[in-house]
Amino acid sequence: MVSAFSRFPVRLQEAIVSRLGWTSLREVQEQASHALLDGKNAIILAPTAGGKTEASVFPMLAQLITDEPDGTGLIYIAPLKALLNNQAERLAGYAEMVGLRCFLWHGDVKPSKKTAYQKSPADILMTTPESLEVMLLSPRVSVQKIFGDLRGVIIDEIHAFAGTDRGAHLISVLERLFRYAKNDVQRVGLSATVGNPEAILEWLSGSSKRPGTIVDPPKPPSKKDIRIHMNGSVNEIAQKASRFASGKKSLFFCQSRSLAESISDKMRDRGMDVFVHHSSVSLEERTEAEMRFHQGSNACIVCTSTLELGIDVGDLDLVLQANAPSTVSAFLQRLGRTGRRESQRANTAFYCETTEAALYAAALVELARSHWVEPVPRKNRCFPVLTHQLFALTLQFGAVSKERCREILSTVPDFSEISPSEYDLLVDHLIEEEFLYEQGGLLSIGDRAEQLYGRKNFMELYSVFTSPQLYKVKTETGYFLGSLEQDFVDTLVEDMSSFLLSGRAWTVILINHNDKAVTVKPAPRGREPSWGGFSPQISGFDICQKIKDILVSESPIPYMDTGSTAALNEMREDLGPMLQGSEPHIQIEPERALWWTFAGGKINFTLKYGIELQTGLKVIADNLRLRIECSGLTFEYIEELLKTMREKSFWNNKETQEKILNALPKYRLSKFQRALPDTFSMELVGNYLMDVDGAVEFLGVQNI
Repeated sequence: MVSAFSRFPVRLQEAIVSRLGWTSLREVQEQASHALLDGKNAIILAPTAGGKTEASVFPMLAQLITDEPDGTGLIYIAPLKALLNNQAERLAGYAEMVGLRCFLWHGDVKPSKKTAYQKSPADILMTTPESLEVMLLSPRVSVQKIFGDLRGVIIDEIHAFAGTDRGAHLISVLERLFRYAKNDVQRVGLSATVGNPEAILEWLSGSSKRPGTIVDPPKPPSKKDIRIHMNGSVNEIAQKASRFASGKKSLFFCQSRSLAESISDKMRDRGMDVFVHHSSVSLEERTEAEMRFHQGSNACIVCTSTLELGIDVGDLDLVLQANAPSTVSAFLQRLGRTGRRESQRANTAFYCETTEAALYAAALVELARSHWVEPVPRKNRCFPVLTHQLFALTLQFGAVSKERCREILSTVPDFSEISPSEYDLLVDHLIEEEFLYEQGGLLSIGDRAEQLYGRKNFMELYSVFTSPQLYKVKTETGYFLGSLEQDFVDTLVEDMSSFLLSGRAWTVILINHNDKAVTVKPAPRGREPSWGGFSPQISGFDICQKIKDILVSESPIPYMDTGSTAALNEMREDLGPMLQGSEPHIQIEPERALWWTFAGGKINFTLKYGIELQTGLKVIADNLRLRIECSGLTFEYIEELLKTMREKSFWNNKETQEKILNALPKYRLSKFQRALPDTFSMELVGNYLMDVDGAVEFLGVQNI
């Protein structure tokens, strides 16, 4: 078979050899190049640092230099500005070596540079979904001129978009943008880990008529170093992790900003440089941390998921993890930050506060060892983003009919199961509540939408994320440290309160509510800021079932330390005999019953509402069990409740559905949720918390 390299134009071949010193392509680059040169849409899968970028960029460059576009021919999209910045020099270098130009556009780029790009569009544009939305809505940007000859789009870290509101927004913006292009725009998604690439390819392809393919070459097995440590406190975690990481470069992942601040504070003054990296730390502080980390050899960045998505922080020795991430995908992403040197193994050391955290860590590792990764969920009824897009289209066109809006958005997979009658109901509600204004059959932005989202020239409309009210934190000299949410700021007292931010303690000097600013000075000690997070953390069915498998098994787990092994054995002794018996696994106690389902949060919350609806009892659900609060419960009584819930007719009953929707907590999961009719708003909450089909299937295998 002819090599993909030989299919590249001579100009690209010579540039790769002379500028990069390459004499061949990796297998993923060979396969991807053939697929893309053949005109296919593709999902390209390869480990972190496995060559995915070149696998997508080289064949797209080949097509651009064979037939140079009139305007921008290729868009490269990433989920984070930091990732774009990290890739900018690399992609610009690849473009320059074949005589093409690359431009970076996001919120931090100077307006003068953006104006220059509009006058003379570069061949390649690097940007975010939100910045594309800005371009579509800006009357100063000639979308037709820039994108009329668009050939392809590459979406990096596509798993970070798929199955989310932001992914629905991305596809909506792309489908609107592609209407200006004369070509069937080729679509490419890059990822290291995804469980259902075929579904992601279908979602990404949207209105494209091109054939699609999955590029996923076999990955050679490699040994990993995994350790699970059991620790009793954050202080002990910081102490042991500092000792283990001393003399090395490490990333220490935490599941919350508050925990990251606490651990970093306790790791300081232990003989290494410690930095903090999360979304509430200022860009200047994060950039400084990345730069100093690059230059050091005895340093640790304590971070949240902000450093999960491939941002290059240089050569890395260790990955540390406080407790456990929520998915196998996240674990593999973090694990993949190490092991890039030939002499080094990929590694992760878990430091767990509780037995449950250690069990979650072990379950993630065991699932990864079996090559299982959770599938990305599909969203087909994404009402918040549909609402957002209706607002955006009225701004884009000034006034537009609801029929044209429906036609423009009809190719977005995330809206595919919203019926015409439901669409009409949504539009009528938005008009009635003054989010939209209708005159002569045309829709324009309404007064209420302008009040809620119109600040700073509608900047709130450029993102589908909920944006809490943030206060800037700055020093007496005006240096910007980061941000705090208003709920936390409201608890602070001038000249008395202290808190942690960017891994350091600060005392409040002044709170200016008009300017949304907090002025601080260094303090000897502080308390962790509290950031949002009111809704429960939902774990999936497969992870929870793997925890059950571990508890039922008698096999030792070799990568667990003495403390975590002892905790595991204690839990095995406590629950093992019951779990090895027939289902359902129910412990009857004097004042309550514990039903150990190991079914995951969505199924358990569904069961919770089903039981409460039938009995009026209080039921507390988490990912592993339900706690039914009542004295005198019997197995027979509980089994009768479960029999009723086995029937789909119970859940399909309209009265049942209305009662459950009314009982759901009034979570705000989207900034556009307040604009929805109540039924759609509560459906959003219900989809987040519940899985009726999964619950019925789960009950079907219980021995009732």
